Amino acid sequence: MLVKVRFGETQKYVKVAQTEEGYEDYNTFLQKVIEKLGLPLQTELHVTDESGTEVDADVFEELLKAGNLTIHVSTEKSTVVLNQDSSSELLVSDTSSSVASDSSDATVIIEINNEYKRTHIEQESANEMVRNVLQSKPGGEKILHEYDKTKTLTDATRRQMVNLLVADMMEVHGRIPPTHVRTKYAVGITTLFPNLSDPYSGNGYEHYYDAESGSGYLAWRIKTVQRNTAVQSRRCSTSTTYGPKSKRDFLLADKQLFGEECREAISLLKHSTDVSVVKNKMMATFQYRQTLVQDQQNSATVLDVFPRFLDVPGLIDQDFTMMFGEEVSGRFLAKWPTYFKPRLLAECKNRTSNEHVEELLSAQQNSNESGWDSDLSSVLLLVHLLPPTSKCHKKSAKISSYQAVKHVARYLKIGASVEAFLGSLEPGQPFLLCVGEQKNNIQRFYVIIDQKAIPCKAQTSLAAFDELFKAHFIFSVNYHESLKSFYTFIQTTVFNIDLGSAKESPRVKELRARLFHANT
Repeated sequence: MLVKVRFGETQKYVKVAQTEEGYEDYNTFLQKVIEKLGLPLQTELHVTDESGTEVDADVFEELLKAGNLTIHVSTEKSTVVLNQDSSSELLVSDTSSSVASDSSDATVIIEINNEYKRTHIEQESANEMVRNVLQSKPGGEKILHEYDKTKTLTDATRRQMVNLLVADMMEVHGRIPPTHVRTKYAVGITTLFPNLSDPYSGNGYEHYYDAESGSGYLAWRIKTVQRNTAVQSRRCSTSTTYGPKSKRDFLLADKQLFGEECREAISLLKHSTDVSVVKNKMMATFQYRQTLVQDQQNSATVLDVFPRFLDVPGLIDQDFTMMFGEEVSGRFLAKWPTYFKPRLLAECKNRTSNEHVEELLSAQQNSNESGWDSDLSSVLLLVHLLPPTSKCHKKSAKISSYQAVKHVARYLKIGASVEAFLGSLEPGQPFLLCVGEQKNNIQRFYVIIDQKAIPCKAQTSLAAFDELFKAHFIFSVNYHESLKSFYTFIQTTVFNIDLGSAKESPRVKELRARLFHANT
């Protein structure tokens, strides 16, 4: 049996299936009406007869068969009046339409009252909120694109979406977001992505957040973040670690781009041949880039999104300067040669040495033609003064200072293939690749990160190491386990970054005291 449904200017037919026992059940029919009219899946319809007596599913079929009967269907969000006769036609009209009762037509009047309108507005607000969050977060556009293309999301993409939304929720509303906030995000997901709605649940969004049981993907992610945050807080209650991965506030003088303007700048960056344009657009996208490198859930690396690091030297130093300012950025090159280098050399000479230390010391008199130059040798001596500890290698054997040095700088003879060298690497922390005729005669320097070679602007080994250190911060990469004390000394004692806040080993503090009180 076909039932004609009309809503305003729209007319639909709803099929009422007949079975051996009669007609299809009452709930199935109402669900079809809801779907045809485009009402929210959670709309509940309550049925009464013309006198106001409630009608339940048990008598629905009998009333459907009867002629010249009027059934009123109402909810808090809508009112439906059904005039039924043997023609079995349903006419649905909004309140702006005039409806004439006629024995030859079945009439349904749906009044959309203020509460339904308010619900619709709330859904649209939630939809827009979720869309804006995804458009503003790294990786969010990819989620929107995947749904547009496939009309669904893979498990991995759904997890990424939940992670992004929970991160935004907790950033805006705190560590314990209110129930109504969690519900709004869940509503936003299923209205923005209707195919993710569950037609068998009361509201369609309970698998993302169910306020009654406190369950769902959003609730589980919030609990995970809260648990991890609590553990981290306990670990940091006695000593806080500040380093390259720490989130920082930036006082940026240059205008930063977001949204569509940022996406246009990124697109221009990939194709522009004007170095000045590249540097200006890199400055304007600095804050977005820092959001990207801090997002651990994002699978894309910063070098995938900003590949100009790989062919425009100087961008590492530019980002670091935007992060900390000119004065901090220039501290290493200003202080190392005149203050730290002579004190380190004196400290090494006063200690029991080995063949590797002697080799680095001999570079100071230019008596080692096969070794590193004087400046880089002085930096590598610091590794021997702050050697790896067993605490750094709980899962592997402790390595020597000589082995740790290889995680700072490596040599490649000029003419050898840099691409082949990169292909032989295992993933790991950044290090300096020095290409030249000899170790003490280097023509090109590269910072190696993510198995990619970033050319250094530097022409000297000391300036190249300066870029290597800064790369940890702008790419948000932890120090190599064996070099934690070494890099922490550079960070706090030379650059004075997080001095007094960063976690320092007793050996770092002891060496600083020795150097500051040394007579040179």
